[in-house]
Amino acid sequence: MNFHDALKACNLIAILRGITPAEAEPIGEALIEAGWRIIEVPLNSPHPFKSIEALQKRFGDRALIGAGTVLTPAQVADVAATGANVIVSPNANLSVIEASVAKGMVSLPGVATPTEAFAAIGAGATGVKAFPAEAIPPVVIKAWKAVLPREIPVLAVGGVTPENMKAFTEAGAAGFGIGGSIYKPGSDVATVAAKAKQFIEAMRAV
Repeated sequence: MNFHDALKACNLIAILRGITPAEAEPIGEALIEAGWRIIEVPLNSPHPFKSIEALQKRFGDRALIGAGTVLTPAQVADVAATGANVIVSPNANLSVIEASVAKGMVSLPGVATPTEAFAAIGAGATGVKAFPAEAIPPVVIKAWKAVLPREIPVLAVGGVTPENMKAFTEAGAAGFGIGGSIYKPGSDVATVAAKAKQFIEAMRAV
């Protein structure tokens, strides 16, 4: 499954910050059963590469698995070694983007201005994430979409809820990264499954 197909199937990215390797597979199963197709484990989680590798081995044929909070080219290489293929960053570090592209991986850097977005796209980014979306309202996304290449998806990440997804979608956001609203450290599988379904229903409604 390539990134654009995954985003078309479900434009929600699960951000499992703080997840442990023991939780990774059951939480991943709940998300995928609900219909989610892109999962990232931020690298400031406990033993993140073990979680990423477990998710990739178990679900890599059904979903895209990757890492978040990727800050260096060395970390890109470590993620690639797990077999995962998505690199998400909070910033637009061009060396990280270029390292991801060189390995044939999906690159989703965080941007907060058109200047950062164009620089990231120039370095080969697959898409850009407007981060934090609390500070980048839909009216700003709409203005970005008027000038950015049409084929580059803009994802809203940070503070996204089922209630505000419609406004971002109408502004041109192609998808959403969902963190604390879907998973917090210690969340049980039933809670994640219920929230996952709630977001899927909101996505379908818009």
